[in-house]
Amino acid sequence: MQLDLNLLAALDALLEEGSVTGAAERLHVTAPAMSRSLGRIRRTTGDQILVRTGRTMTPTPYAIAVREQVHELLQQVQGVLAPSRELDLTTLERTFTLRWHDSLVALSGPALLESVRQQAPGVRLRFIAESSIDTPELRRGEVDLEANANRPTAPDVRADRVAEIHHVIVVRRGHPLTPAKAVTAEQYAAAEHLTVSRRGKLSNALDDALARLGLTRRVVATVPTEGAAFAFVRGSDLLVTVPESTARSAAAVLGLTLLPLPFELPSAPVYLSWHQRYDTDPAHIWLRDLARTALAPSRP
Repeated sequence: MQLDLNLLAALDALLEEGSVTGAAERLHVTAPAMSRSLGRIRRTTGDQILVRTGRTMTPTPYAIAVREQVHELLQQVQGVLAPSRELDLTTLERTFTLRWHDSLVALSGPALLESVRQQAPGVRLRFIAESSIDTPELRRGEVDLEANANRPTAPDVRADRVAEIHHVIVVRRGHPLTPAKAVTAEQYAAAEHLTVSRRGKLSNALDDALARLGLTRRVVATVPTEGAAFAFVRGSDLLVTVPESTARSAAAVLGLTLLPLPFELPSAPVYLSWHQRYDTDPAHIWLRDLARTALAPSRP
């Protein structure tokens, strides 16, 4: 059976108005058109729905019995086909999964969580670690928001450039380089280095910048997080080059010293990414706006 949902709206109007003319005016159609709809409803249901009693029309027992159900069904259909875009944060209950670079979680995660808790106490955030390989969770809907330095290439993934990151050298207090008024590129290259890479990469954009100066550095180890790198640096003469925003917050607590890079290194972008299925989702739009604000302090 092929059902026309327009008949559901016509039936609801007929039962509410109790007349063909009234139903036609309510749905902004002509009386003949509503009469034809009533005829189709009668053929579909096998019931007269409205019968004439004098100058008025009276609903049949079947029509009376289904009146509330018809009205509820029509509201449900309208809710599916034309969902409300109003968002009540006080009653919103939802869990969002965020896959952010660990430095961004440490720097901006607390501010985001505080804003969420103030506005929507029923919302929970799941910060999960980045994978060492490219994974499709964002496209599968298993991750709501990503934040890292990678601009997605998939056409169905949206991305906003929300911040810029500048890098500094991090060493322990009393490191041999600290007495110098300014570290030279040669001194930087001659030191022993750590890299931070969740994929275990021993080289990065720093090596390209040094190569342009005719220099190379020695990387003795790579670690997956900046927190781990700070632990290594704190007890050795190793140095690590990381985003200034996260390094500055850790330096005071861990007794570390920050030194400026002695050569030009382009700033690293921060992209906030999501799948296009969430473009018009009010709750997701709200979270994206809060995330942009939380990530903004990482700008220079």
